[in-house]
Amino acid sequence: MPNKLAQETSPYLLQHVDNPVDWYPWGEEALHKARQEDKLILLSIGYAACHWCHVMAHESFEDPTTAKYMNEHFINVKVDREERPDLDAIYMQAVVAMTGQGGWPMTVFLTPDGRPFYGGTYFPPAPRYGMPSFIQLMQGIVNAWETKRQEILQSAGDITKHLRRTAVLTGEDDVLTPTMFGKATTVLAQDFDHERGGFGGAPKFPPSMTLEYLLQSFVLHKDSRILHMAETTLKKMAYGGMYDQLGGGFARYATDINWLVPHFEKMLYDNALLARVYLHAYQVTQEPLYRQIAEETLDFVMRELRHEDGGFYSSYDADSEGEEGKFYVWSAAEINAHLGEDAALFKLYYDVTEQGNWEGSNILNRKKELDEVAWASKMSEEKVVERLAAAKQKLYDIRAQRIWPGLDDKVLTAWNGLMLAAFAEAGRILKRHDYTETAVLNAQFLYKTMRTANGRLLRTWKADSAAKYNGYLEDYAYLADGLLALYQTTFDEQWFTWAHELAEMMRTHFYDTDHGGFFDTSDDHEALIHRPKDLQDNAVPSANAMAAQVLLKLSLYLGNSKYWELAETAVSSLYGAMVQHPNAFAHWLGAAVFITSQPQELAIIGDLSQPDTQALLDTTFASFRPNLVVATGDAASQIPLLTERTQLNNKATAYVCRRFVCQQPVNTPESLANQLAG
Repeated sequence: MPNKLAQETSPYLLQHVDNPVDWYPWGEEALHKARQEDKLILLSIGYAACHWCHVMAHESFEDPTTAKYMNEHFINVKVDREERPDLDAIYMQAVVAMTGQGGWPMTVFLTPDGRPFYGGTYFPPAPRYGMPSFIQLMQGIVNAWETKRQEILQSAGDITKHLRRTAVLTGEDDVLTPTMFGKATTVLAQDFDHERGGFGGAPKFPPSMTLEYLLQSFVLHKDSRILHMAETTLKKMAYGGMYDQLGGGFARYATDINWLVPHFEKMLYDNALLARVYLHAYQVTQEPLYRQIAEETLDFVMRELRHEDGGFYSSYDADSEGEEGKFYVWSAAEINAHLGEDAALFKLYYDVTEQGNWEGSNILNRKKELDEVAWASKMSEEKVVERLAAAKQKLYDIRAQRIWPGLDDKVLTAWNGLMLAAFAEAGRILKRHDYTETAVLNAQFLYKTMRTANGRLLRTWKADSAAKYNGYLEDYAYLADGLLALYQTTFDEQWFTWAHELAEMMRTHFYDTDHGGFFDTSDDHEALIHRPKDLQDNAVPSANAMAAQVLLKLSLYLGNSKYWELAETAVSSLYGAMVQHPNAFAHWLGAAVFITSQPQELAIIGDLSQPDTQALLDTTFASFRPNLVVATGDAASQIPLLTERTQLNNKATAYVCRRFVCQQPVNTPESLANQLAG
């Protein structure tokens, strides 16, 4: 008989609907029952693409004996961390405080009033890895509750007090100077893997925010160390098994130091962030590889992670047919059988051997450059590229006939905002109109589906269900950033207006008037044991840092000094964290680069359909200019950067400004390029 998850829409929660565990979704019914029956809460948090979540579910939650004990002694609550990042943040912070580490599945034991007192991640069905069995753990928890209740309540109180310490972002004067970036770069260089790219050892996560900061910093400071770190990492990731060499797109992370063996799930947010980084790297270097990776990644998303109405799905699972990675790996015999005379070339290029490189199978990766393979194969590089492309397509089509990994087809506003920005920028920079159309369709979908009548955002949507849950700070900040990127591609002012509206809602409903910065939840959100305010980058950028970047850009469009002051105050307060821990605060560093660069505003008065306007825009976007905001239209625009400006000689005219103090207007691409370089 299904449990109380049957009415949920989250694919992760629905995976557990037939467990013998009497699961509840998080909500007043479960919390009231715990208080009424004076029962402990067993809170289990995970997500659909999480391999170890599936392992624990199979070992423990599908086991009748384990489920019976859980049902007798606990109110069991299951949470999809992607739908409820507030609960995930609060209880992950508690688990890290208690154990020194965190991860998923997350298992937390709460008092009947929701305060955590013990937790961890994966627990095995029998004692191993130095851990007790899950049953033993639960028995110990129940015994402690029955015999040492006061100690548990004291511990829960202490942990809750720790959680409630609110980060103060009141700022310091004059600390944001260019010298800070040299300090941050030195720290990054100390942790950098010069041979393989990335920072630190295994497991290796794609350092998307750090790479973005490095490219922004390089544009400003031209430090060759910075570009070396960025390019080495980008190339090694693109050549590794973490990148899907057939279908495009990146897996969540590599389990080894060489980027070879991925944790095979593919997340929307990783691919949004990485597509944008590779796109910017292409702008900086004109290296064709980076354009190829950006396009292949976005093509993968268009093909496999998009709902027909325009929303982007959340993830693909790591597992298929109960095995991690089975969908993606190949034997040499399979390659030989399918590719015939092209098999040798393909195996040479993608490192396929008889013995394999992972558990007897081959994860496709690149160890040789194109010219090496061409020389060894006695072919021209053009011929090698042509034959490899045909071979890749053939194997992709064959792979598509396998049983696919599970798809988490819920649509999350925040992650869609990240992908919106990637498609909008790629459409503009690469002149890919299909990307621009995809971005516009996505924005239209989000406006129609994820926005309430009063303009507030909702968090999650799934086909055939209504969108639900209050939007979080990251939903507002990421979407506003995506909308600004879309405005700078289409110059359709409805997207700018919506971004401005979202910024006002952030300021009204999320701003911490006592301590600065923004809370993760709105002022009318469900009351929890703590109102979180997360400042660090994790798998996704800090929502606070993204909010700061959005406010900085909007301030230049609007001439709104209040926005600038709110953002600069928050950024300056994290000076110490940025220079000491740049990998954890890279998105804040990006905001600091923007502030210290004396960013430019560009107003182009012209008709988008006319060649002279397009020539000015082509000049503007030919280079990576992260410290520039662009508006295009006429003097009747509602955007203050454009108002009351006129054309010279009835030609498209560019005004390059800093904080609304402008240089002489110009008509030609050459003159514009000179002013932008100044």
